[in-house]
Amino acid sequence: MEHDRDIDILDIKAEENTEDLGFLAETSVLERLSEGETPEETPDLSETQVFENLTSDKREKQPGETAALKKIKDAGNNEDEEGKTSFRSSALKEVLLFFRDLGVCLAVVLVVVNFILRPIQVKGSSMYPTLTNGALGVSNLLGYRMDGIERFDIVIIYVEDKNEYLVKRCVGLPGETVAYRDQTLYINNEPVEEPFFDESYTSTYDVFMEDLDEITLGEDEYFCLGDNRPRSTDSRVYGPFHKDEIVSKGVFIFFPFSGFGVQTW
Repeated sequence: MEHDRDIDILDIKAEENTEDLGFLAETSVLERLSEGETPEETPDLSETQVFENLTSDKREKQPGETAALKKIKDAGNNEDEEGKTSFRSSALKEVLLFFRDLGVCLAVVLVVVNFILRPIQVKGSSMYPTLTNGALGVSNLLGYRMDGIERFDIVIIYVEDKNEYLVKRCVGLPGETVAYRDQTLYINNEPVEEPFFDESYTSTYDVFMEDLDEITLGEDEYFCLGDNRPRSTDSRVYGPFHKDEIVSKGVFIFFPFSGFGVQTW
């Protein structure tokens, strides 16, 4: 019985010691609080910071997924670079195509102007009323080279001494004798009618064409006059024109519209 009582006494003392330890712990905490020490508080985090932390944790925990995202990003960057390169290549191609087309157009124009058609502008009234001052059109280079010149063809003549072009009508051909008497054209002493004259205009002059002594044309020489005889500087001044001075024949007038059409093409 005494042994049991000793055990009970020990248990009571143990409980008292435990209570004393708890009391001491509480006292220690209270002392620290009273001295200004506070336990660490968990800082408040915003939703964005929480999301970033979670995302960071996930990235740290899932390196495979991070590599995949990097590949996708790199692929996007590559596509952007390819798009820029493609745009530059397309722009360069457009520029090259433009210059190619421009070169083709210039080549065509040069061929046409030098071998087929020559642009002309009538200056003065020497061919009135057939051609008016300022009229625009083209003359036939190819036809002249292929078919030569026939009587009463309108021709374009280059006068080297004056560096200018003349538009006249051919009335005399190589080897012929040309003369004017009483306002009538004679070729080899035979009268030749000039059907291109506008009688309503020629009749306004007392003397439309003065007499012209006979002149015999040499080989490759042409006698050319303006339709407006009183106001034309032509073979009566320059003499016969050599075939090398004649660059084209015939005219197609497209302006003014009142004179639109072909003359001796």
